[in-house]
Amino acid sequence: MTIRLRVNGTDHTVAVDPDTPLLFVLADELGLRGPRFGCGVAHCGSCTVMVHGEPVRSCVLPVRHAAGTDIVTLEGLGTPDAPHPLQQAFIDEGASQCGFCLSGVILTAKAVLDAKPDASDAEIRGALGGVLCRCFTHTRMLRAIRRYADGLKGTR
Repeated sequence: MTIRLRVNGTDHTVAVDPDTPLLFVLADELGLRGPRFGCGVAHCGSCTVMVHGEPVRSCVLPVRHAAGTDIVTLEGLGTPDAPHPLQQAFIDEGASQCGFCLSGVILTAKAVLDAKPDASDAEIRGALGGVLCRCFTHTRMLRAIRRYADGLKGTR
């Protein structure tokens, strides 16, 4: 079946089984490496992408459900030369170690702060509760997210 996707602002047409998980299409058909295969059952968050501004676990989302939506991966936020301000905050705080969980952490934090720019640290931690990180950089990650959130306050 042919499915049309809009990923990171670019339209794509892929010929895949409509039940294929979106993650596999993003990685295998489009060559994107931001979302990662972790648990395969939507528990770890490493496969997180944004669909219409909401964080979604792409390892369990059939690609047919993503057709016609606006999908953003970690790569779609910024570029190496011009990272998104949240990505820059992670760089400035040294908040990423192995990087495996970054799609889940960054895209979930962005969605929370897009919906509620003045979210408390407890609200941010609560939203991130379902994203697993094995490097234990939580303190630096929270500092980076707070840095970004504080920057949002300056733009209002």
